Amino acid sequence: MKPTLLILAAGMGSRYGGLKQLDGLGPNGEVIIEYSIYDAIRAGFGKVVFVIRKDIEGAFRERFGNQFAGQIAIDYAFQAINTPVTGIAELPEREKPWGTAHAVLVAHDKIQEPFAVINADDYYGISSFKSMAEFLKNDCTPSHYSMIGYQLDKTLSDAGHVNRGVCEVSSEGHLTDVVERHKITRSPEGITYEEDGSRHHLQPDALVSMNFWGFHPNIFEETRKRFVQFVADHADSPKAEFYIPLVVNDLINRGDIELSVIPNAERWYGVTYQEDKPMVQAAFQSLTEAGHYPEQLFGPAQ
Repeated sequence: MKPTLLILAAGMGSRYGGLKQLDGLGPNGEVIIEYSIYDAIRAGFGKVVFVIRKDIEGAFRERFGNQFAGQIAIDYAFQAINTPVTGIAELPEREKPWGTAHAVLVAHDKIQEPFAVINADDYYGISSFKSMAEFLKNDCTPSHYSMIGYQLDKTLSDAGHVNRGVCEVSSEGHLTDVVERHKITRSPEGITYEEDGSRHHLQPDALVSMNFWGFHPNIFEETRKRFVQFVADHADSPKAEFYIPLVVNDLINRGDIELSVIPNAERWYGVTYQEDKPMVQAAFQSLTEAGHYPEQLFGPAQ
């Protein structure tokens, strides 16, 4: 069975100032999602599931409704603040969604096979999809997950600070922890992050998570159980977010899984800020001119 690609696309784009998931950045107005799906198709994925909000469903269906006909199946799951979850009678009121692990959870009835998770607004590189597809086809089990690890210095933005999950990896190549580092910037003094009001250095080649995960479908039940507890623990914390690394770290610490970190030396591209846009546009132009992508990924831009 071919693996599935789950694309988290329900973000608000508050720092970007708009719906960056559908902002054209390629030479012919292609969006980042289309490059990811193109790479997924040639790596051997069989289905794409978008996690989106109901209020952007129309825009997504208009853009992608017939875009991939005959090439890959497309489905949708919907994330809302009050998306029902078995085991929770009523979710507390809050103003923003519950986070990336909750976004994965809402797709539980759409996926029965090993699958990858990515962000809609990140470009991950051609080789990463090939590596992930091979893992999902050959090595994924209920106790063996994976993630693509990127070199920190190839994931930074010149337009502002970023947050990254810095990975701790064993000598066998297994993830032992993901530590979220905040306000990471590059300066003449090196790469640093902020903690407790001070700046601390990070190695340029430190492996970081860019939210490209490889999971067995048993992750849904593991996530559900932890979400039930998370909601109980944070009922009075309206800004608390339920992230994928929270689930993964707990499973690792309990000895329930091993998670292989697959190193990747490609440069990541993303649009955290509007100021990132010209650099990403130039990158896609260069990748196209180098022959890594055709002039038209899936026919004329919509």
